[in-house]
Amino acid sequence: MNINRRCALALAGALVLGGATGALAADKKITLGFAQVGAESEWRTANTQSIKTSAAKAGITLKFSDAQQKQENQIKAIRSFIAQKVDVIAFSPVVESGWETVLKEAKAAKIPVILTDRAVSVKDDSLYVTFMGSDFVEEGRRAGHWLLDNYKAQGNVNIVELQGTVGSAPAIDRKKGFEEVIKAQPRFKVIRSQTGDFTRAKGKEVMEAFLKAEGKKINVLYAHNDDMAIGAIQAIEEAGMKPGKDITIISVDGVKGAFEAMIAGKLNVTVECNPLLGPQLMDAVRDVVAGKSLPKRIVTKESVYPQSVAAKEFPNRKY
Repeated sequence: MNINRRCALALAGALVLGGATGALAADKKITLGFAQVGAESEWRTANTQSIKTSAAKAGITLKFSDAQQKQENQIKAIRSFIAQKVDVIAFSPVVESGWETVLKEAKAAKIPVILTDRAVSVKDDSLYVTFMGSDFVEEGRRAGHWLLDNYKAQGNVNIVELQGTVGSAPAIDRKKGFEEVIKAQPRFKVIRSQTGDFTRAKGKEVMEAFLKAEGKKINVLYAHNDDMAIGAIQAIEEAGMKPGKDITIISVDGVKGAFEAMIAGKLNVTVECNPLLGPQLMDAVRDVVAGKSLPKRIVTKESVYPQSVAAKEFPNRKY
């Protein structure tokens, strides 16, 4: 074989290889690093499942981390994603504050960040691309409006409140929205408020303490999520009272367990907070990688479900 022919074959091979490499680059899989809060509730379990399933369907490689409700674990996970040079980082922050440093590190690495479900409090909002999720203040308002519209007994109304994780966006905002509405009628008063950390066990424990301190003075329970409400229902029953009758119970999320409690007459209403954010998140991830711009805030659509519609709506619940 002469030199010219060998050169021509080598050049042809290089072109073929170059074309294949180009095709591979074009088909390069997107890698998403997701730092989840934990698995503290039915809602969170459904949220995690939605993200994992949607990533698989979208052909996106998912690197998933469970922070077990600790901010330091989420920060560690985000730093690990930066080191692994993922294409996009998404996370649902345990608490609102304390994210500036790690988000600056992601920005310096040119890795876009998407917030899901919960917001962060930062001075520079260019540290994240978008925040998608519920309007927690509005959820609190809806809980308050339902109470004012539906509580018919006269006289002062004593409310106990089970707050979510201290410093978390839903705990801060659901409290704020609820208080904003009920202050219009001074007879509605929160007499005790304490964190139940969004868990059934803690919700039960704190409700036991409320009952020990206030007993039959309690007219209403407002729980920042269904799991705490379900835990509190156990405490109320163990105290010899009827949940949903002796104490009106309002909660937030709209998980299947809440609908079962409503069908049993033990929960009066749940304000929906949709956890199925996976498809929306994967669309946003692809758009960001493609260089498209996204709105800074993407709000999910949700409803309020009173006890009267629970049986009819239950078969439609996906979480």
